[in-house]
Amino acid sequence: MSLIRPEISEAIQRYRDAIIGVGVSVLGLYLAINGFGFMSILGTSLAVAGALLVFAGIQRGRFRAPAGGPGIVHVDEGQVTYFGPVEGGSVLIRELSKVEYDATARPAPEWILHDSFSGPLRIPSNAEGAEALFDVFASLSGLKTERMLATLSRRRRKQTVIWQAKRPALH
Repeated sequence: MSLIRPEISEAIQRYRDAIIGVGVSVLGLYLAINGFGFMSILGTSLAVAGALLVFAGIQRGRFRAPAGGPGIVHVDEGQVTYFGPVEGGSVLIRELSKVEYDATARPAPEWILHDSFSGPLRIPSNAEGAEALFDVFASLSGLKTERMLATLSRRRRKQTVIWQAKRPALH
């Protein structure tokens, strides 16, 4: 028997980075206020670092889906690989041409990664390791993180283009 309700435990797990950031900020503020000289400077630095961690943690928490979906996502050496129970595949990050979010997919919404060499790679948003896609998407030139996170929180069920590569101008 757990002392913490499951939905609270899930929220803590989802926003764990932000919670750690709050702790770092509180420690930093304590040192900044009560310390002298170097300790005060260290405390101020910790408070700023904690605030940045809170900001990043909130973004990551909004991106994370509840775990337990089919398959495993692995990001390594500039490549996203999905090992699914029925299908899978991989795409090179530098070859991505489009990223879509399909909120109509069942049993869970899916990320659809398109590249110029193979068919689209469909990754359930709740697959193990899918939170690593946040860093992949954040590295894409021109992707608006806040727009992506707003799309995830919408109640509308549709397929949305999150990012598309800019095409070179033809002369």
